[in-house]
Amino acid sequence: MTILVPNYILTPDILLADKAIAFDKTIRDIGSLEELEQKFPEAKTIQLQKNSLLMPGLINAHVHVEFSANKNQLSYGDFLNWLYSVIENREDLIAGCDLACMTKAIDAMLASGITTFGAISSHAMDLEACINAKQNVVFFNELIGSQAGMADALFNDFLARLDASKAVKREGFYPAVAIHSPYSVHPILIQKALEIVKNENLKLTAHFMESEAERNWLDSSSGDFKEFFKTLLKQDRSISDAKEFLNYFDGFEALLTHAVKTNEEELEKIAKQNHTVIHCPISNRLLGNPTLNIKKLNEKKIRWIVATDGLSSNYQLDLFEEMKISLFMHSNAPLLELAKQLIQGVTLHAAQALGLNTGEIKEGKNADMIVLDLDTEPNEELAVHLILHRYNISKIFINGKFVKGDD
Repeated sequence: MTILVPNYILTPDILLADKAIAFDKTIRDIGSLEELEQKFPEAKTIQLQKNSLLMPGLINAHVHVEFSANKNQLSYGDFLNWLYSVIENREDLIAGCDLACMTKAIDAMLASGITTFGAISSHAMDLEACINAKQNVVFFNELIGSQAGMADALFNDFLARLDASKAVKREGFYPAVAIHSPYSVHPILIQKALEIVKNENLKLTAHFMESEAERNWLDSSSGDFKEFFKTLLKQDRSISDAKEFLNYFDGFEALLTHAVKTNEEELEKIAKQNHTVIHCPISNRLLGNPTLNIKKLNEKKIRWIVATDGLSSNYQLDLFEEMKISLFMHSNAPLLELAKQLIQGVTLHAAQALGLNTGEIKEGKNADMIVLDLDTEPNEELAVHLILHRYNISKIFINGKFVKGDD
């Protein structure tokens, strides 16, 4: 049992002052230091420095760890050009990111305050790195393949990877399922995978409506994807449409990444099914895709959260940087209100979307927490300042264990 005594606690809804927190694996109580020392007389008390702020650890719900080798191999500015460059450089990128490379990316996330991440795993090459990670990991085994003739082989490979992740027995590791996208996964494969998700109560995610190319291909089998599918996969028509794809997800609360080209009907469906949209602003900008309409999401009461995507479409895996870019990208949104939503989108709302008992400083929640060293006493615009300024992260706790920072 530990009693931590910061100057301030961000829950993240409320800012508390002059309170202490008692925790082991979970947060046991929040109160005055005197109250907690009386209640837990055997606890170790840690007094933090002036202007210290305790807040929930950050949650990066969507990251491709396997592609962490990319620096300048891929082409940015246009989605199709980027996709072709991924295909052209795929083998080199995968071969170039060994265990040390992936561990470095995971450790960089930890150093920036990320205590939980959702790994979108295409090949399970990142499994060992994710097992060894200090963070909580939701390990999304990704299913991809649009050709019916390859369905059995692709599904068997997916099952083998899923089974390997299910065999992992360590605290904070959660096997899960990712459907790559509506244009890249055959309906037969989708339905077979969703049966497993349903029977085993696994978390589910998918890329959805990331680009204009996807929009046109799913709507009318036209646009930039037409030549791509004809040349590489010998397909003249889309295997499904967006409506059909979303209908498969009825009864599941899925995480849909990007969603920048969704139409009104699709947003209504997402709201009705209580799906969550994952906002990846840097990735969208680098790949020449639109900006997510968060105003419309808020109007329809669609939960949205923030993630980095992978280093194939980002320059670092840092949620504070991601929030900063989003803060400036959505220039018409009220600044403080947006900042608060962004903070919730990497803590409380991300935890809710992933179904995890974390994301807030509250009795009974897992003690996933970070300590920031503020320059001065915080004010009512704290959320803005947290995003704008690179405050030092002096301590990191995951499931109550001290994992990084000053002793």
